Amino acid sequence: MPTQVIRVDPSGAYAEAIREAGRALKNGGLIAFPTETVYGLGARADDPKAMERLRRLKGRESRRAFTVHIADSQEARRYANNMPGLAERFIRKAWPGPLTIIVGVADPASAPVMAGLNGSAVGAIFFENTVGLRCPDDAIARELLKAADAPIVAASANEAGHLPPLSGDDVVRELGDKFDLLLDAGPTKYAKPSTIVRVREDGYELIREGVLDAGIIERLSVLRILFVCTGNTCRSPMAAGMARKMLAERVGGDVSALAKRGVIVASAGTSGGIGGASPHAIAVMGRRGVDLCGHASTALTPEIVRQADYIYAMTRAHREVILSLVSSVEGRVRLLLEDGDVRDPMGASEDEYERCAQTIERGLKVRLQEVAI
Repeated sequence: MPTQVIRVDPSGAYAEAIREAGRALKNGGLIAFPTETVYGLGARADDPKAMERLRRLKGRESRRAFTVHIADSQEARRYANNMPGLAERFIRKAWPGPLTIIVGVADPASAPVMAGLNGSAVGAIFFENTVGLRCPDDAIARELLKAADAPIVAASANEAGHLPPLSGDDVVRELGDKFDLLLDAGPTKYAKPSTIVRVREDGYELIREGVLDAGIIERLSVLRILFVCTGNTCRSPMAAGMARKMLAERVGGDVSALAKRGVIVASAGTSGGIGGASPHAIAVMGRRGVDLCGHASTALTPEIVRQADYIYAMTRAHREVILSLVSSVEGRVRLLLEDGDVRDPMGASEDEYERCAQTIERGLKVRLQEVAI
């Protein structure tokens, strides 16, 4: 039976084309579809006959899994419910986008996605206790994945050893009538494969450099936590120092262990840039095993704000200044205290600094639960 080709205008209406492709997937078909990188060839992971066709076409052995394609980044937890902090970092920063993430799964058969699926789907989705996940930055691909209402695995729409197709015409020339339906949206955005990273307990391994190069992956892997006050001489450096200590204890090491995990905890002031930590702050933190002697006040800048993944402001006024510098980070900015501001102890006694430190510590115990490292 000839392959059905449906031309799709990415900027137009394509709901009926998606419904047609979704029906074909549900009936066991192999569907070629666009992504922002190359064209993919997908099948239902829980359909043994469809998977056998896909394996034959791609020349893959039966025990090797394909990459799972998902419509929404939140679906990743259905496949790996104990997602490493680093994987969460990549997902938050790079999805939807041209990044494939491989993560470990201790017991694939008990993954949430397997509820109600036949056992054959395990071998299609998982390989040696890992799963490869991809959330494409292409509206047509994501709508198709939603319409399928089942786990969809895919590979590039070419035979083994051949170059991946960058347009619908490339797919037809490459595969002829060996698949069932093509959603042809013209040339892909990047005309280059996705980047692949494997996330381990102690870091990541760059498996394939694609659209995102090694430098970009390195930057995406870094987690930056920022604390903001006024002068960056007491409240925010105390918060940063205690946060480093608390996070290091969480991972079972000293502060240097955070750097190995790509975690950077910093502080800045809306009027910072002069002097170091105040003597009372140094004394109060010293009793907690936190050394602020080498701290230098840093002025808050738009670049510092943009780089941060989590931003904690001491007061509502600080939050407003942060957003006035970079309004797009609103979803990343929180008050350190859920129920009010952290008062400035500047000019007060050491006892007042101690009370301030206790208040900050109370806020950190709540806020750092939000941070996956």
